Amino acid sequence: MLSLLDLLGTIGGSILGLPGILGVTLGMTTRNWIIAMILGGVIGVLTPIILGGHHSAHVPITTLEYSVSTVIGIIAGLVGCAIRRKGAMV
Repeated sequence: MLSLLDLLGTIGGSILGLPGILGVTLGMTTRNWIIAMILGGVIGVLTPIILGGHHSAHVPITTLEYSVSTVIGIIAGLVGCAIRRKGAMV
């Protein structure tokens, strides 16, 4: 059973970690909303595999961590795209 603090820690770690930061960065590279969502989603999927899937750690990655990371990556990509679009209009 997942507690509320574990869920909030997972969400906060994803926002402050690679899915959030790299998602915003890759979202700022384009003005197309769809491409920004795809780039953010790819980063959200790859981050738990690359950083959390070490064989030496023996820590299983749950589907909740994948889904939270993917959703945060998509949202971060959209935020980066919005920053790019609004910054270009000023």
